[in-house]
Amino acid sequence: MKTILAIVFLLLPVAGLAEEGGQALDRAPIDLNDKISLQRGAAAFMNHCLNCHSASVMRYARLKDLGLTEDQIRDNLIFTEAKVGDTMTAAMDPKIAKATFGVVPPDLSLAARSRSPDWLYTYLRGFYRDPNSKTGWNNTVFPNVAMPHVLWEYQGSQALHVDEKMDDNTGDMKVTSKLVLELPGKMSPLEYDRYTADLVNYLAYMGEPGEASRRHWGILVLFFLAGFFVLTLLLKHEYWKDVR
Repeated sequence: MKTILAIVFLLLPVAGLAEEGGQALDRAPIDLNDKISLQRGAAAFMNHCLNCHSASVMRYARLKDLGLTEDQIRDNLIFTEAKVGDTMTAAMDPKIAKATFGVVPPDLSLAARSRSPDWLYTYLRGFYRDPNSKTGWNNTVFPNVAMPHVLWEYQGSQALHVDEKMDDNTGDMKVTSKLVLELPGKMSPLEYDRYTADLVNYLAYMGEPGEASRRHWGILVLFFLAGFFVLTLLLKHEYWKDVR
């Protein structure tokens, strides 16, 4: 059994890498307790994602859990006729979206749970110019993606440089690729990484808004059970101390 478990744990990273088409994923700096980051991520989501993507299981009112008031939500994060109690619906008509992109943009309510925050973080930083694609963009973790790079003004324009080199020992041809920033954007690479990290942090929060609270209460329950176990053990010894 130990051998089987060891093999399973060894194969998990390989399976994850194969699922992403061989692209190594960058670690997303997720912190669901950082409300400032979540507020910035919510603003980025409303400004750039909600135009095409819906979040049908999330209500604007839930943003109050991030420390925002109804007035702040209404004045700064709602750009349609929606009310604070409404769900987050895309501004673009699905028929227009399908005619434009070829597919209806998916709902992002559970994107972080289905794809993983690491995948989203790498994806948002993996766009590069591709004149052969319909939108003029491609992506390292999602080849031939229909979505254009909506954040290109912030990141700038990247190019995918592919190098081929023969291994001196085996004679095999090794192909390596890397993204190179050719045209800088409004943000520095570090600022853009922070911007996308905040956005992914919010997407992770949106997938399960109660996760941080659930973990907090889970830790408290474990401490309670540990204390109760000690108390029970002492009580057991007290009852059985005269039994030989």
